[in-house]
Amino acid sequence: MTDQPVIIIRKKKKGGHSAHHGGAWKVAYADFVTALMSFFLLLWLLNVTTSEQRKGLADYFSPAGISKNEGSGAGGMFNGQSITSEAGGEISDRSPPSTQETTIPTAGQGIEGDEDIAGTGSGKDGDYKNAATLAAAMKKEEEAFKSAEQTLKNAIIGSPELQAFANQILIDRMPEGLRIQITDRDKLSMFPSASAIPYERGRDLLLMVGQVLAKLPNKVSISGHTDSAQFSLTARRDNWSLSTERANTCREYLIKAGVDEKRIVRISGHADREPFAKDPMDPQNRRIGIILLRKALPP
Repeated sequence: MTDQPVIIIRKKKKGGHSAHHGGAWKVAYADFVTALMSFFLLLWLLNVTTSEQRKGLADYFSPAGISKNEGSGAGGMFNGQSITSEAGGEISDRSPPSTQETTIPTAGQGIEGDEDIAGTGSGKDGDYKNAATLAAAMKKEEEAFKSAEQTLKNAIIGSPELQAFANQILIDRMPEGLRIQITDRDKLSMFPSASAIPYERGRDLLLMVGQVLAKLPNKVSISGHTDSAQFSLTARRDNWSLSTERANTCREYLIKAGVDEKRIVRISGHADREPFAKDPMDPQNRRIGIILLRKALPP
């Protein structure tokens, strides 16, 4: 045996890495940060927007549909919704039904045509001496709008000939005034395809609406809208002319129902540029809009 030292070599085995060195936690952290940012963005929007602007944002992200149950900001009986009813059958040849009797302020009863509203200021130019006068005028006008809504609802629900249109009529409030929209749906339209001459039932509906509007002194604006179906290249008309012609047809029937021609201040055709539904071919995009313009407006 020699006196040389013995060399001993020791090998250490390293254990495997733990799972925390993976990248899954980064995904969870990114989701958390995104949610936190969305929360603070929501708080900021609630702080810097008015209640009317928040309602507009909510309506923008709500599903587009006439028969939904949520309100759409009308603040009245319909809450911007259709008159819920069972659909009817074919086109009727019967004469238009008369509206049921409902008290609506007319000339000399609250809201006057070109005279001062509530006794002071100028209802025609929108100038008011004080906030109390303006508030009183707006309250009277709102009552008149609610009465008009109730009358329309009673007339349509009480008419077997018009019940088919019950869930196609949308009534809501706009800054301009009370808006009445009459839309189409599959197999139930106001006008034949590419025509500005209404079906009998569409005519009856326009006359009935005109009977209600004739009891109010407010001015009226009418707009026509179509879907995105295009005419042939050889056709002499397009959706612009069709929507305008239908709006003008609506004007004619409102006048026949008793609306003073001088009260109608605007006729417009919008073609398919302002769709009601997201699908450009949705029949609901084919519609007539009638706005009963406000007289009592903030200065």
